[in-house]
Parts: sequence; C-alpha cells; structure tokens
Amino acid sequence: METAAAAMSLTDLRPQPADILADVLDGLARTPKQLPSKYFYDAHGSSLFEAITQLPEYYLTRTELALLEQRMPDIAAAVGANAHVVEYGSGSGRKTELLLQGLQQPVAYTPVEISRSVLLASTQRMAGELPAVEMLPVCADFTQAIALPPPSRSARRTLMFFPGSTLGNFTRPHAVAILRAMHQTMGNDGRALIGIDLDKDPALIDAAYNDSAGVTARFTLNLLARLNREIGSNFNLDQFQHRASYVRERGRIETFLVSLIDQDVRVGGQLFHFDRDEAMQVEYSHKYTDPGFSALAAEAGLEVAQHWNDARDWFGLRLLRPIAPGQRLEAAG
Repeated sequence: METAAAAMSLTDLRPQPADILADVLDGLARTPKQLPSKYFYDAHGSSLFEAITQLPEYYLTRTELALLEQRMPDIAAAVGANAHVVEYGSGSGRKTELLLQGLQQPVAYTPVEISRSVLLASTQRMAGELPAVEMLPVCADFTQAIALPPPSRSARRTLMFFPGSTLGNFTRPHAVAILRAMHQTMGNDGRALIGIDLDKDPALIDAAYNDSAGVTARFTLNLLARLNREIGSNFNLDQFQHRASYVRERGRIETFLVSLIDQDVRVGGQLFHFDRDEAMQVEYSHKYTDPGFSALAAEAGLEVAQHWNDARDWFGLRLLRPIAPGQRLEAAG
C-alpha cells in the first residue's frame, strides 16, 4: 500500500495530535461545548459511516448514486472534456468512480481526504480501474487552505466535486468560506458539482440520523474513542449518548453527545465539567431549498448553472459556475 501511495504521489498534510488537541480545547471552551465533526473519520469511523450508507433509513447515498448515474450524460456534456477533478472528503469513492467513468477523458483526480487509510485504499482501487486518469491524492483537512498538486497533463477545466451533502455539515459562514475556496481553486472557467440534501418530510430526515440498528450512535461515540486514543483524553463512552433531531426553523439536523451523569473529563491537562443531560454539539446537517442554496452560492461568487433532482425531490445535484464580473457588479448595484 505504501508503494502504491508513493507511485500516486501522495501529499500527506493530515492533522497531527497537537492540531486535534487545539481544536478540541477550543470547542470545549465554548457554550454549548462542541467537538469538530471532521474528526469522526478515523479508520473505524470511516468504516462505520460506510455501514450507515447501507442502512434502510439512510436515503442520502443511494439516492445520490442513482441520480448521478441517471444524469451522468448531462453532467459530462456540461463539464466538457479533459477536466481535473478535485474532490473534498472523498471517502470510499463510489460516487467518484461513476463520475470519472462518465466524464469525457478526465486527465487527473485529486481526492482530498482526512483519513489516510481510506484515501489510500480508494485511490489505489481507482488507479487500477482508471489507468488513464492521473491520481494525485492529498491527505488533509479540506477546510484548510491546500496547494493542489498539478497534473502532468494540462487540464481544460477544474471540476470541484463535493457530494454527499457534506456542505450541509457547516454553518452558513463556513459553507460560504468553503465555496469561496472552491471558487478560487477552480478559477474563472471552473465548475463545482455539489450534492445537497433537500428539505422534506421531517420524519424521513430524523430517521436517517437515528437508525434502528444504532450504527449512527456508534459512529458518533467513536469520535470520543478517537480523541482518547490520539490526544489522551478520558471520555467514558458509556456515560454519553447520541441525540439527533431535525430543527425545522433552522433547516438542519442537530447532533449532540449528551452526558448521562454529572462528570469531569480531562483533556490536555485541563478538566471540563459536564452536567447531567448537558448536550455537546458534534455535527450539523443542513437541508436546502433552491432559493436558499442559490443565495448561499451567490455569497461565494457562484451561480447555479444546472440542477438535477431525483424523482421525489429528496436530493439534488447542483452544477455551479463563477458569476461573471459584470453580473456581480449588477447584483451589487
């Protein structure tokens, strides 16, 4: 695996324990307490998330995969040939394989993924299946500025790929910042293909984050196990409980770890007290309407060029392009 990684020119910028500790201490000092959801995805967390995507309640992945497959000819025509595909939070790469196989002669693929083991496994697999596509994996936190490795062949256009409604995990200011970073990376002729979960029946949304098998709860609690292992904290997993609910007025699932007792937790030499029933925020999952998403994109200087929904309007793909300078001035006036 290491040999394969070297051949693929792996760029390894993954967060180190000191980075993780600083993020955790910052979050625990807030009210309410918070933990960064980006640290869900160690090797075991990534495996649990893959299990979540197979659950009957979790409609997002299978709906997006079917939509991507159905609309791939339209997407390929809109993107054009010889693209350099850059993906944030690539995960297992199932959607990416569909995209790369469906595009017209893509020249390179740069997955940016925080879990090194998942990144190496998925990129090695795709390198075998798509030998004509140069693989340039980057192990990093995509929410930070990243210098992308240039492909050896010239690309006609950069296509940013951000599936899974991962954008919905961020508050509006952070989501705008990510879209702005995409805009900068892809340049004036680039495109961004974004997967968004759409506002719908709250019962469907709630069930997706509270599966009957309890896999999502194990996934959430694994965050504490990772922190114990990597930064030496002493969270007792049996004394915290997963809680997720859809808050309609804010258009999002809010996920917490709730303390079951009065307790103290030591992190980085500091002691943090949790009251019984105190909720620590660990993730948001925003659901979008078309006007809301278009306004979000516009803040980043982007506009929806094309949009595709599944037949039930549960999930959507949006192809974004930079707003022309003249249009920006017109909108500002």
